[in-house]
Amino acid sequence: MVNKMELKVMTFNLRVFVPQDGENAWPYRVDKVSKMILDHSPLIVGTQEGALFMLEGLEKRLPAYRWTGKGRRGGMEDEFCAIFYRYDELEIVDEGQFWLSETPEEPGSISWNSDFPRICTWTHFRVKKSGQEFIHYNTHLDHISQEARENGIQLIWERISKHYEEKKLPIILTGDFNSKPDNQVVQFLRGEIASSKAMLKDSYSVLEGDIGRTYHHEFSGGTSGEPIDYIFTTPNVEIVKTVVDRRKIEEAFPSDHYPVVSTLLIENKY
Repeated sequence: MVNKMELKVMTFNLRVFVPQDGENAWPYRVDKVSKMILDHSPLIVGTQEGALFMLEGLEKRLPAYRWTGKGRRGGMEDEFCAIFYRYDELEIVDEGQFWLSETPEEPGSISWNSDFPRICTWTHFRVKKSGQEFIHYNTHLDHISQEARENGIQLIWERISKHYEEKKLPIILTGDFNSKPDNQVVQFLRGEIASSKAMLKDSYSVLEGDIGRTYHHEFSGGTSGEPIDYIFTTPNVEIVKTVVDRRKIEEAFPSDHYPVVSTLLIENKY
């Protein structure tokens, strides 16, 4: 018996609270971010750059959602790669977090000339009604060191690959990769590099023409450029639709990143 379900997933870099952003600082954007999420009503949202108070404020505005994850310095400290999920529809089977370093289980660890500690949060979900299961990975790669990005994504792939081999479940990877499509980080995941054994599907593959930018410096907007925010899936996931939402909410951008939203079909065999 094969069951299929539609799953809408979003990746959204929230832009951490920086007082110098003025009218674009977090307190003026939190309602806009929540409206953007509610407009799409995804089942899961991979977020980046959320500090604890930001995530708590967002959760209050998203009553159907809860979130999971820890800070990049351990515990509740610093930025999170939190995963928001609809708790009326999903339950957590297992979860974890590791650091993108040579000592991935050590909180706050840094390697490969990374500017900050970098993390990957993952959650194994079960759909309450159907019993279907899937795993969601969410990350934010370093913005300075290409070495850190390449080693970090290989570490993430190793963890995804192990989960996939053991559980045969659909796996989704979301994040801000700080990498354009021609970067080896993205090419590695697509299996386009000779040394790569990765075989993930890029959700942008269903888009025609130029994808355009997903990051806009200083809330400047615009479409020209290339993406750095992505949604990838294992081969047993069908990508139906992907959109980059470049709308303003109440005449201002919710973040300096545009959210990326994909509609997927996943299946489990029993």
